[in-house]
Amino acid sequence: MPKPTKGARLGGSASHQKAILANLATALFEHGRITTTEAKAKRLRPYAEKLITHAKAGSLANRREVMKDIRDKDIVHALFAEIGPHFADRNGGYTRIIKTLPRKGDNAPMAVIELVQEKTASSEANRATRAAASKAKAAEEAAPADEAAEETAEVAEEAAAETAADEAADEAK
Repeated sequence: MPKPTKGARLGGSASHQKAILANLATALFEHGRITTTEAKAKRLRPYAEKLITHAKAGSLANRREVMKDIRDKDIVHALFAEIGPHFADRNGGYTRIIKTLPRKGDNAPMAVIELVQEKTASSEANRATRAAASKAKAAEEAAPADEAAEETAEVAEEAAAETAADEAADEAK
């Protein structure tokens, strides 16, 4: 007995569903981004990410596992030669789903699913930029505190000078 799959049913049979996902994944790896329905995009995401994880490993056994699903050798080669190494530093999250306007004919909810182009180093750079900004902000906050301390010292000196002048005036009387 066939084991049911999780998620929305795509197509009429298990073989049709498998073919739809394989074709969507092939188009995604070929073009980098595709527009499809939200349900298909949500079903495609884990399927494509597993294939990319196989491509990151890069072994012959992984290539044969991917060839079971994607029949186009050129796409498999691109997956293993370009896409897999591109995501070598990233642990998952290789795709992004962006909801778009509904389809004109039947008002079906549409989405764009695309491969993430940014490297993870950009997030580390953003983190470093934020850390530098917070240090600069802390330095700016410390500078007014230093100025306030200087003003307090000046006021204290003026008060001491006035007190000394008052005492000198009292002694002169």
